[in-house]
Amino acid sequence: MNRKIFYFSLLSVAVASCGTVNNKQAVGDFEYAEQKEATALKIPAGIAKPKQVNTYFVTDEINHEGPVGADVDVRAPSLVLPIAASTRTENTTSISKVWFDQVLEKEDLKGFITKALESELATDNVELKQIDEAGLVFESDWYNKEVETGTWPFKSIEISESIRYRYILESKSHGRSVSLVVELLDYLKTDQAGGSKRIDIIDQQRAEMNMLNEIIAQVDFQYRLKQQENRLLRANQTFVSLSENVSGEAAYIVEIDVDLLWSNLPLFFEDHGFSITDLNETTKIYYVDYVKPQASFWNSIWGDSLPVVELPNGKYQFQVEKVAEKSSVTLYDEEGSALPEATLEKIFDVMEAGLSFKDAF
Repeated sequence: MNRKIFYFSLLSVAVASCGTVNNKQAVGDFEYAEQKEATALKIPAGIAKPKQVNTYFVTDEINHEGPVGADVDVRAPSLVLPIAASTRTENTTSISKVWFDQVLEKEDLKGFITKALESELATDNVELKQIDEAGLVFESDWYNKEVETGTWPFKSIEISESIRYRYILESKSHGRSVSLVVELLDYLKTDQAGGSKRIDIIDQQRAEMNMLNEIIAQVDFQYRLKQQENRLLRANQTFVSLSENVSGEAAYIVEIDVDLLWSNLPLFFEDHGFSITDLNETTKIYYVDYVKPQASFWNSIWGDSLPVVELPNGKYQFQVEKVAEKSSVTLYDEEGSALPEATLEKIFDVMEAGLSFKDAF
């Protein structure tokens, strides 16, 4: 037998077996529900009553109209799953509610949550309608679910369920915290026994919680998309350009604070064959010796070799200066003459990658 067919056969048997289990109902018999409460012990007159211990006494003052035996829903309660960044729940309420706190500083939080809500319903091919002018109350169109029986061409719809939801946003005055509440608005169930607009309170709560968790997952997904977008923007951003320093000499302009660039230049030197021989922190000049690195055989095999700065071996100076909100890096030879623009342009690709420090910041 084909192995794939065999696996699918086992899966079909497992699914068929699971389909016969009612997960709302406890396993076992329910004879206890038919038991009558024992009558109180009658003590004849003149005889002392035995001592009674009420440690495990169970009162009969309960809701006798509630479900008993097979009618008891034993499913665990649904919970809000705050999986998105900076989400939290309220333990003091049983409603389907979650709080979102500000994560993206440049994004309006309420607008971001609203877009995520729209995206989630669009994924489900369900229309979302704004109810109020402030954009705090929304309602969904019908979510439809059908259960079919039989095989083609004799299929028939055994159960049809339709649900509509209301979504309520609440924003704190500072705008950095927004809550979302999901309420089941309308319900309609149609089966062979007829139609009904009533839903069990536990099923209602589970439906609301499930809808809220879907939206939270969508918010988390949108956060991840935004983070990926920011990483791509940073990866493609130009941190280094070729221009002039404050003295009009050819230099690299780096979009990093001068002190931060000064403290991290040794990382660049270490990776590209420069060794520091002296430095002047007041004028922010590094005096270095340059020996062109030789790529080893194993580095070429494993791809560990770094790009080489095409400069003659010798002594150089790197001076860092503040230019507006950026920094300039000017290269001088041993005699203190600034390297010409043509030389800086020739080695620009290697210098741009090295002076960006994209892996460091």
